[in-house]
Amino acid sequence: MDPTERELARARLLAERARLLEEIDEAVALPEQMTYGSQAAAATQVFEQERELAMRERANLHLQAVDAALARLDDGTYGTCIRCGRAIAAARLEALPWAAHCIDCQTAVDRGRR
Repeated sequence: MDPTERELARARLLAERARLLEEIDEAVALPEQMTYGSQAAAATQVFEQERELAMRERANLHLQAVDAALARLDDGTYGTCIRCGRAIAAARLEALPWAAHCIDCQTAVDRGRR
């Protein structure tokens, strides 16, 4: 990976990191005190709180993936699959700069094969 590609990847990762931090900060403020006006209102409120917690967890996991990609960029292993050691396709890294696996290994991981 040439220096220009490396800096472009870093810029994309840092932009995604900033977006995720903003998303997490917004989600933290959303849950409100539970009120029980009616069963339907209470169910809606519980659903909204659960949804916000799930979205925050997803954003935190995504943030971990972005931070790991930045660490790989710093240590020179960015763009190399952490499972098999082969190069990750440039198109995959362009679409998902935080990708840690080549497409074959990601498919295997998604199917539960470590």
